Amino acid sequence: MDTRVSNTDQKSVGRSVRSGSAWRAELRATVRLAVPLVGSFVGAVALTTTDVIMMGWLGPEALAAGSLGYNLIFPLYLLGLGIILAVAPLTAQALGAGDEAGVRRSLRQGLWMGLVLAVPFGLVLWEGRGILLLFGQKPELAEQAEGYLRAVLWGLAPIFWYTALRSFLTALARARAILIVSLLGVVVNAAGNYVLMFGKFGFPRLELVGAGISTVIVDVVLVLGLLVSLVRQPEFARYRLFERFWRPDWPRFLALFRLGLPIGFGIIAGAFFFSAAIFLMGKIGTDAVAATTIVIQCMAVAFMAPLGIGHATMVRIGYHAGAGRAESVMHAALAGYLVALVALLAIAVVFLANGAWLVSLYLKPEDVVEGGVAGLAAGLMVSAALFQVFDGLQMMGVSILRGLHAMRTAMWLAFFSFWGVGFASCLILGFGFDFGMKGVWWGVGLGLLSAAVLAGVMAWRAVVGFAHGRRYR
Repeated sequence: MDTRVSNTDQKSVGRSVRSGSAWRAELRATVRLAVPLVGSFVGAVALTTTDVIMMGWLGPEALAAGSLGYNLIFPLYLLGLGIILAVAPLTAQALGAGDEAGVRRSLRQGLWMGLVLAVPFGLVLWEGRGILLLFGQKPELAEQAEGYLRAVLWGLAPIFWYTALRSFLTALARARAILIVSLLGVVVNAAGNYVLMFGKFGFPRLELVGAGISTVIVDVVLVLGLLVSLVRQPEFARYRLFERFWRPDWPRFLALFRLGLPIGFGIIAGAFFFSAAIFLMGKIGTDAVAATTIVIQCMAVAFMAPLGIGHATMVRIGYHAGAGRAESVMHAALAGYLVALVALLAIAVVFLANGAWLVSLYLKPEDVVEGGVAGLAAGLMVSAALFQVFDGLQMMGVSILRGLHAMRTAMWLAFFSFWGVGFASCLILGFGFDFGMKGVWWGVGLGLLSAAVLAGVMAWRAVVGFAHGRRYR
């Protein structure tokens, strides 16, 4: 038998070994970056949850007013968040290309963008009472919400700056600092709410205004925490991040806006799809609204896992794309999907095995009985185990598209899937075929399934297209 190996065979084996090694390295890098990011996103959810719980301690009217104020802030925050999130892929591609000036310009213009967006958004919140009255809200609730909104608007610029710094550090694979600072923010928020909302330790009782002031304090703490992290790490000095900070850079500013605006609209399309589903449940009954709200909240917490993994994948893909490494882009995409799938299947098992217990966390002990809200929500948790897999997979596809700067593609597939397929299915199944609550809920599932399939197909096309020199937008 001839044991000689040809040069061609040797090269083939070498490529295979290198490819396997690169694949394992990419998998490790994705996990290493994703884990602290998931923790930081859970911390962000904890901030909102803490506010809602402590507003509830003030009483039903205060909770209702605070909820109205938050729901006015929410779309503005999502739009600004989406725009500034473009700092991450821009920075990652600049790093991959060895463009230190591009790294610096991306962060600077993200901070500029935060300040620019805070001004008009702040003016909207300043007139929040009038806007709420325009939408037919009760005057006494609008009055309480006004105090909260006029306090919290001063935190808009800091929270947008925090988003820019977080995106920048994510691109540089420094997610541990983000995790530490976000957990610190949860502690500061709870303490600030306790002291300012309820007038402890000699402070006046400010109620919802106190909650707004506490939010601003937390936003400032988050920004300062990440700035300290940047200053303390000598390797960032070479980027000269804040040198001539006030010098305008309109090309990069407009590039950030152009890339970020579709991200913002895509995020809004998804968020308001779930809100619309709850609104449709309101036409069916109070128990349907309560049960759906509980299950969607469970899914929102679970979504932090694919969200963090998606951000890590977006950054890895952006870095390799900037360096022009098509094979590494493919490795990063596959690694992201694999890590996400493992996490999503684990979450599905938790939903299936502990659905009733998770539902009970949102209800008073006396309300956790067979039937009613508890029974409806526990039943929905079974299908939610599958739906959250769809939701996580669509997040992965969208993250890959964002890493390759295909922002508009990601935006349009979100609108088509969530509204063209999902919302239309909710209406048809829930009311056209008179399936009621189950029809609306399965419409939600169809929207998520459509988004998962389309995002996966478009992500694959974008990755293959990148290898052949084609670009998607």
